Amino acid sequence: MLKAHRTSMQLRALLISLVFVGVLTGQVKSWTSFARDSQHTAQTSIQAQGLNRIHWQTPVDLDPQYNGNELLIHYGSPVITGLNTVIVPVKTGVTGGFRVDAHLGATGSLLWSLTTDYVLPTHNWTPVFGPALASRPTARVYYPGIGGTIYYRDSPDSATGATGQIAFYGLSNYQANPAAYNASVFINTPITTDTNGNIFFGFLVTGSTPVTLQSGIARISSSGQGSWVSAVTASGDSTITHVVYNCAPALSSDLSIVYAAVSDGYAGYLVSLSATSLAPIAHQRLIDPDSGSDANLSDDGSASPTVGSDGDVYYGVLENPFGENNDRGWMLHFDSTLSVLKTPGAFGWDDTASIVPVTMVPSYRGSSLYLLMTKYNNYLGIGTGNGANKIAILDPDATEIDPVTGVTVMNEVLTMIGQTANGPPPSVKEWCINSAAIDPVTNSVLAGSEDGKLYRWNLSTNTLTQSIVLTLGIGEAYTPTAIGPNGFVYAINNATLFAIGK
Repeated sequence: MLKAHRTSMQLRALLISLVFVGVLTGQVKSWTSFARDSQHTAQTSIQAQGLNRIHWQTPVDLDPQYNGNELLIHYGSPVITGLNTVIVPVKTGVTGGFRVDAHLGATGSLLWSLTTDYVLPTHNWTPVFGPALASRPTARVYYPGIGGTIYYRDSPDSATGATGQIAFYGLSNYQANPAAYNASVFINTPITTDTNGNIFFGFLVTGSTPVTLQSGIARISSSGQGSWVSAVTASGDSTITHVVYNCAPALSSDLSIVYAAVSDGYAGYLVSLSATSLAPIAHQRLIDPDSGSDANLSDDGSASPTVGSDGDVYYGVLENPFGENNDRGWMLHFDSTLSVLKTPGAFGWDDTASIVPVTMVPSYRGSSLYLLMTKYNNYLGIGTGNGANKIAILDPDATEIDPVTGVTVMNEVLTMIGQTANGPPPSVKEWCINSAAIDPVTNSVLAGSEDGKLYRWNLSTNTLTQSIVLTLGIGEAYTPTAIGPNGFVYAINNATLFAIGK
């Protein structure tokens, strides 16, 4: 009876997961935005090919700026259509300049390329330039432009297609005084699309504008109608100044709620809004679970909320005081209303949790409907960190005591340490990801490392069954991984996107 009950639970969890990622609604083949979808699950039903060879590669930065042996930049995720066109965001200059290149996924041949006048906001680490795909009412790619505007290109799988520009505050307002908006309004997050063709993003306002704008969260409907809410209004706090850099908005699985993080430059809130009207629903101060102080919401990270199939919301923060948790931060965990604080994960810095169906882990004996995959570093020389940098599968509903802080945290189901030494044992190179790709067909996680390799972590056996050398390795801000409709795996290392398959 126990075996039959467990099998029933696994089938139920798998069905929920498949519905959640769109398998039953025809949305399985595309990779529409950062972490694949508007819940940021990074999960697909496409079987990833073997990591046998690099089929093609293309630069994502034409003038990378090295800081010693490091790249302090967050590269945008490629987005991939259901017909296997890979759209790559590319930095073209020293301090800025961007374009989007569309490649045929099978061969890497360039199909089309469009430049943008997008300007980065003031920053330390270079922020993400993040396009997104929509399938309704027509196939379209969106990408950031200057002055908080958005450019689009229809028919992304064709060599030609209609193009245009839209603004969340009205294109006519922009056209009446473009210089004022260009000087003051900057998109500062990747774009997120929902399955109805609406888009969401954060924007920063640094000066006065003819139509009075404040930093906040914008929505543009599939018909081109724009709206916005200020970060102050979303949080109910007049000290809040902006949406956290690189924090791609996430939506509930029924697309009724949008989640984002807002900040005063150091601390702030996770907020929820109506995904239709952007009317505020709830806000929750983000608190360090050990010290009880405000968590640090760093604009040098690229953590975004993840929404589970049960509606729970996960968001990564840095600890306060610094070093308290070996600079690992925390993966904060809330229910859908943000009113119930649940068990945190022991690592959150610059990481967006991926959703793992329980069926991918045959050894799992718990009752959760899904598991989480996160980075799980333990940085050498910070606090008590020994450099044993890992990735992990966590149970969001089971607990253990964290050995670093003594805080009750999510239970580790599986962990995998990095494979290349980086100092005295057990110190190893860290996993170079802010979102790993999840392949339920082969029970695998696809993740890159700062050792220059891409790895396949098989959760059935808890072993690294494949790896491929991409570069000699480099320390860099964390990068996303993706899977295309033909099973190619896409990973970024040393300013280059690689397409890997059998």
